Amino acid sequence: MKPVKLDIISDPICPWCYIGKTQLDRALAERPGHPFVIEWHPFQLNPDMPREGMDRKAYLRAKFGDRADAAYAGIAKHAREIGVEADFDAITRTPNTLDAHRLIHWAGIEGKQGAVVDALFAANFREGRDISDHDVLADVADAAGLDASVIRKLLASDADEQMIRDRDTHSREMGVNAVPTFVVGQRHAVPGAQPPDLWIKVIDEIMESAAAED
Repeated sequence: MKPVKLDIISDPICPWCYIGKTQLDRALAERPGHPFVIEWHPFQLNPDMPREGMDRKAYLRAKFGDRADAAYAGIAKHAREIGVEADFDAITRTPNTLDAHRLIHWAGIEGKQGAVVDALFAANFREGRDISDHDVLADVADAAGLDASVIRKLLASDADEQMIRDRDTHSREMGVNAVPTFVVGQRHAVPGAQPPDLWIKVIDEIMESAAAED
């Protein structure tokens, strides 16, 4: 079957991106013969965040005011209900994700984007680690099979920083204003954290269409 590109615009500190990937993964496990070739693209929820990040409670107060606790309580409840593992209370810092996006880009060159994205979500949402910290990013790289020493050197430079910013800007100019956004076959945008049933339906329709053309 002809491969179908699935572009995913995401930020590794976005809880809906984490939930959305988990839901997509469940669908892909149900359809191991799926045609998708996945590429991850950068989007910073907080492009003006200081590079060192900031205290999470202060960030939530600034962004949501008195609604901060309610906003994340709803997300945590939804995650529990669908069996997505997360420990929001363990997160003490809200990071700048520019360096995490650089790591995802470099992982793509080595064909290891999926493993790095998984590890970043786990570090942030399950382990409460600061994914702007270069030691954490080097650990993530190492666990995914990348050369951590090379990644450290790249992180210490400004390599690909502007490219990441430009790709983020391009997505916004194309109309993306929330993540996750999934683009199927470079044509159809699917916004938000969709349930596995929707993805299974999409995969089945693609496969049926391909079979009819053979």
